[in-house]
Amino acid sequence: NNLANINTTAFKEDFAQARAMPVFGEHHPSRAYALTERPGTNFEAGPLNQTGNPLDVAVKGDGWIAVQAADGSEAYTRAGDLQVDVNGQLRAGIGLPVLGNGGPIVLPPSATVEIGADGTVSVLPLGGGAVGLAAVDRIKLVNPDPDMIEKKEDGLLHMKGDEPPAVADPNIKLETGFLEGSNVNAVSSLTDILSLSRQYELQVKLMSQADQISQQTARLLQFS
Repeated sequence: NNLANINTTAFKEDFAQARAMPVFGEHHPSRAYALTERPGTNFEAGPLNQTGNPLDVAVKGDGWIAVQAADGSEAYTRAGDLQVDVNGQLRAGIGLPVLGNGGPIVLPPSATVEIGADGTVSVLPLGGGAVGLAAVDRIKLVNPDPDMIEKKEDGLLHMKGDEPPAVADPNIKLETGFLEGSNVNAVSSLTDILSLSRQYELQVKLMSQADQISQQTARLLQFS
C-alpha cells in the first residue's frame, strides 16, 4: 500500500508488521504464511511541492483539513488539492466536501477564489458591481492528539471510537500554491518489507527446527 501511494498527495505511510496466518483446510492443519498488516500510521509531514495553483493548499506543520467522508461523518486529510464543483461546493482530493464553520463550504458564482493562510475563503462575485474580495467561510483546520485519530479504509483520518469531532484550531496555517507530497520513502519501504519477510521466515525455520529436536528427543526417550 505504501509503495502504491508514493505519488499520492499527502499520503501518510502505514507502519507494517507481519504475523502468522494459518492455512485453513482439511489437508493443511499445520501450515501458516506471513501476513502483513497495518498497526499504525506515520503522521510526519511530506515534502511541499510548489504548484502555483491558488486552490492548492498545504498545511504548515501539524494539523489537518476537515472534510466530510462518504458516510457523512467528519474526517481529516492533508490533501489540499481543492476544486469548486458545478454547484459551487468546495471539494478536496477525490471530491470530498471541505468543511467550514457551519458545514460543507458552498461558494456563490465568482470570478476569483482565494484562500488565506488562516483558511479564510474569499471570492470576487460575478457581476453586481463587486469591487473587492468578500469572505465567504473559513476552512475548518484541526490538530487533534495523534493518539485520538486513526486511518480507516477510506484513507482518511477519523476520531477513534466515540470521540467527538476535533475542535477548530486558529493557530494552524496554510501555504497557498503548494501541495504536500507523500511521506513514503520508496527505498526504506521496500527494505522494511524484505526485512520483515526474512525475519518471519527465520522465526518459522527456528520453530521448525525446535519441533524436529523435540520429536527426536521424544523418540530417544521411547527407546531408553
